[in-house]
Amino acid sequence: MHAILVIGMPGAGKEEFVRVASETGYKVVRMGDTVRAYAQRAGLKTDDASIGKFASVERERHGKDVWAKRTLEGVEGKCVIDGVRSMAEVEAYSKALGDKAILLALVAGSGIRFGRLRARGRSDAPKTYEEFKSRDERELGWGLGDAIGHADYYLTNEGGLRAFRRSAKALIENIETE
Repeated sequence: MHAILVIGMPGAGKEEFVRVASETGYKVVRMGDTVRAYAQRAGLKTDDASIGKFASVERERHGKDVWAKRTLEGVEGKCVIDGVRSMAEVEAYSKALGDKAILLALVAGSGIRFGRLRARGRSDAPKTYEEFKSRDERELGWGLGDAIGHADYYLTNEGGLRAFRRSAKALIENIETE
């Protein structure tokens, strides 16, 4: 059984990869759900800026791997973990899961990602390119770029949805045969 740790910049296709993994029998564990649950318990707003600030403050207070450690409670069996942001988190999962932890980076250019985020229409979608870049910088500040650089697998997502889903499924099948 594998735990696929999914990383990527906002809009790179993490949600769609998770959907494909779920369709192929993987349990879905979202680090963002853990962050939002803790933020809700603290009585915070659920907008992107408030959640992002809360996540950062908790990392400063409890260590860069705090969200991985808190999320590990929901990790078991064949699963895909969405929302990994740093090498400290990767290392926490690797320590707990051993060689079952597989790091997958999803990659797409910034213009494509910005368009996708805007098209989603979610409440946390950036309204301007400056907001988009600010979000990227925040996540890179958490160490996301370093984690992407250490991935076991890379999957580029700059084409159509159908092609990406086929590539994602093929990659999952490849991981399972190793």
